[in-house]
Amino acid sequence: MKIDRKQLPQNLDQCHALIRELMDNLDAKERKLQRLLAWLTKLLRWRYGPRREHVDENQLFLFAVATVETKQDVPPAEPVPGTKKPSHKPHGRMPLPPHLERQEQHHELAGDKCGCPQCQEPMRRIGEEISERLEYVPASLHVIKDICGKYACPKGCTVVTAGKPMQPIEKGLAGPGLLAHVAVNKYADHLPLYRQEQMFARQGVELSRQTLCDWMRDCATLVQPLFEQMKRVVLSSKAVQTDDTPVAVLDPAMTRTKTGRVWTYVGDRDHPYTVYDYTPDRSRDGPDRFLQEFCGYLQADAYSGYDGIYKDAQREVTEVACWAHARRKFFEAQESDIMRSMVLLAYIRLLYEVEREARDRKMDGTQRLALRREKSVPILADIEAYLRREHREVLPKSPMGDAIGYALNNWAALRCYTEDGDLEIDNNGAERSLRGVAVGRKNWLFFGSDAGGRTAAILISLITTCKRLDIDPFAYLRDIFERISAHPAKRLSELLPDQWKAAH
Repeated sequence: MKIDRKQLPQNLDQCHALIRELMDNLDAKERKLQRLLAWLTKLLRWRYGPRREHVDENQLFLFAVATVETKQDVPPAEPVPGTKKPSHKPHGRMPLPPHLERQEQHHELAGDKCGCPQCQEPMRRIGEEISERLEYVPASLHVIKDICGKYACPKGCTVVTAGKPMQPIEKGLAGPGLLAHVAVNKYADHLPLYRQEQMFARQGVELSRQTLCDWMRDCATLVQPLFEQMKRVVLSSKAVQTDDTPVAVLDPAMTRTKTGRVWTYVGDRDHPYTVYDYTPDRSRDGPDRFLQEFCGYLQADAYSGYDGIYKDAQREVTEVACWAHARRKFFEAQESDIMRSMVLLAYIRLLYEVEREARDRKMDGTQRLALRREKSVPILADIEAYLRREHREVLPKSPMGDAIGYALNNWAALRCYTEDGDLEIDNNGAERSLRGVAVGRKNWLFFGSDAGGRTAAILISLITTCKRLDIDPFAYLRDIFERISAHPAKRLSELLPDQWKAAH
């Protein structure tokens, strides 16, 4: 209704209709303002604020007890019997690792200083004081000259040349140690190839970026069979965690970079590998193709690309949702609805206290399942009742309405972790495995091509799995690059990271 300020309606019904229209417009603008403020708060926190979703514990339970409409108070977390809080790291200088090489330097008094300053009598040596300091010897390049002897028959029948060991790259310049050094520098320590090029130049060796890039491609091709075997091991897990992150990729057909995706697939404790996959986009084809042979529990966020996998009955894949994602939405809704946010954050805190108790007691899957059924299932029932009651009271498009809708739409998957003690409450393992990619892309900035993305996925899989198993990635890659060319294909499993660690 168009309002003429100079000729306001005199009819009571028209005035009521005008008031209702103005109130509807005001409510719509208020909802839009709240939504924009929530987006702005989220953006400012992402850009300038701390990433950790920390809420004061006392504040959590204060709001929870005051708001939950039940006769029972929210129970505080009980200390686990027989456990102690982890002690803080001691202050001061830590002892140097015993495996480092020691070089002794003896220091004695000079002859003219051996006399006593008081009586001038010669002093005797009565002991020694020992202290240690840490020194660094810069890494260096050296050349290995292969001299192959030539042997000839005295009668001139034939000439034979002694063979040399197979090299990682046929007729290549780099040895296995140099290849491992470049790979670990880039994919573990996030050092771009152009910086490594400058470091080699300071040692008087000119190695172009293109040469280093070609070496990484050849290394990925060399260990491709090992990567495929690691992939098969991960897909045989009972539960796989997965997530993805964007990466910039150069595209000659475009004037700017395009956005590719790196996907992570984390095996369970019995299959302790982490493998990565690269796709040019975020379509469902990537995870659908990678998980073609997987059946079991798949824990991921609520990305719709996984829905087809869950709905295909022949694949027998069960969805497990992530409570960390659900918690994040309630955390972000604090600005618009502090009371409900705190109640739900307190409830979720109780769920994590149960997980902490199981971890502190070092429970196996069966024990953890029993503990969850005893403590977590009742908490989940209270959360569901609270969500369904409050869902009718909040605006659907508000941050709190969006958070409650997310939880209710994925409720069956959020409860699924209480059905098996080997499942985790959240997908943080997959998110942690992508942290290296997120740090790396701030340094190397982009992949040079889709092929470069696939090269990175293979080498990062080996390096991340080494870190997960507490293996020095340089030592592992150096040995693998040296041996894999001549290693029998039927014994390839001996080179898998966990079996390699056991053998060494």
